Amino acid sequence: MLVDSHCHLDFPDFSEELEDIISRATQAGVGRLITISTKVRELPKLIAIAERFPSVYCSVGTHPHHADDEDGISTAELVELTRHPKVVALGEAGLDYFYQFGSREAQHRGFRAHIAAARESGLPLVIHSREADDDCAAILEEEMAEGAFPALLHCYTGGKHLAHKAIELGLSISFTGILTFKKSQELRDLAAELPLDRLLIETDAPYLAPGKFRGKRNEPAFVVETAKALAEIKGVSFEELANATTDNFFRLFTKVPRQEDAA
Repeated sequence: MLVDSHCHLDFPDFSEELEDIISRATQAGVGRLITISTKVRELPKLIAIAERFPSVYCSVGTHPHHADDEDGISTAELVELTRHPKVVALGEAGLDYFYQFGSREAQHRGFRAHIAAARESGLPLVIHSREADDDCAAILEEEMAEGAFPALLHCYTGGKHLAHKAIELGLSISFTGILTFKKSQELRDLAAELPLDRLLIETDAPYLAPGKFRGKRNEPAFVVETAKALAEIKGVSFEELANATTDNFFRLFTKVPRQEDAA
């Protein structure tokens, strides 16, 4: 079984064919999907999708692009929203200095509020970090000193320092189809260095279709391509890679039932 630990099924790209999208994922062996929140205020849309499909779960959080729009959402509110049985994670939240659609001050406040919610709820925080390695590492180190929390750096494209700092702090790291891009050799070299028991795979669909499907809309079934690439990078069989990343997923996303336990 494979898991797509990060996709966006609520985005308009999928609105007309969700049934087919989930069906193709299932046929490809993708047994669990997490549709990731980008706006807390739009959580009802994600819950509706998660309730519609047994294999789908969701998170709750504010993407750094929307940090100003949702500035001031409290840790207490985030924790309360995680009580729904299909909400299994916080985020995605973090820092994005590439686009800087959200002010840095609001991004920092939101990031820390989500960390506090992860610490209080025990649910993992899905972290978005782009062109912000130093600040992300500093905040993670500061906050971890205040009390441990589970977290995942998603769609990793950062440098070695942040990756190794995250591993040192007990976090996990997730890779997308970017691993398959011709210009991603440095990222592949980094993936080769990292411990397999901390790695997950994702699509970030509808974005970042792997090399085989470049130019097309990405979808959860394509996580197979990322798994193939990571297996080759790590020098293990596809089956071993699938088992490892799926075990890592369930160890981190503890609220998601395993296949055999699902209703």
